[in-house]
Amino acid sequence: MTDQTYCDRLVQDTPFLTGHGRLSEQQVDRIILQLNRYYPQILTNKEAEKFRNPKASLRVRLCDLLSHLQRSGERDCQEFYRALYIHAQPLHSRLPSRHALQNSDCTELDSGSQSGELSNRGPMSFLAGLGLAVGLALLLYCYPPDPKGLPGTRRVLGFSPVIINRHVSRYLLAFLADDLGGL
Repeated sequence: MTDQTYCDRLVQDTPFLTGHGRLSEQQVDRIILQLNRYYPQILTNKEAEKFRNPKASLRVRLCDLLSHLQRSGERDCQEFYRALYIHAQPLHSRLPSRHALQNSDCTELDSGSQSGELSNRGPMSFLAGLGLAVGLALLLYCYPPDPKGLPGTRRVLGFSPVIINRHVSRYLLAFLADDLGGL
């Protein structure tokens, strides 16, 4: 993850948020009311009235609100993003800071996901492994091992379906079903 704080994100997103037509009057009022009613320690009644003043233009009020939140601290900026998500989710998803975070998260996940993958060698490696498994199964089917020579082989093959995929295990169990009764 990046070390970008909510205040840093707000600085980065301010030009985008104050752009013409991004936030409507109602959305800004709802965000201000949420910050005032649910979190009165973030915006007092006097501050909320100032930021909701209809005599000032929406852009000026929004710029004042964002600069106030940046001065207030990290928690206040975080609550602003929460209110923005609630009242303007489509806009929240298009924020420049979110795109930067998503891109950095994707690169981190891509670099770390190699250890979680089963195989990244491609289809030829899969087909080679499948061909080897089918060849061994046919070899065992056509030339069953002598039970006197290696008595533990049947037991190992009997437990191998636990490890192998369930589709393959059906065939292996069907092949060994008649000999497992005698063990």
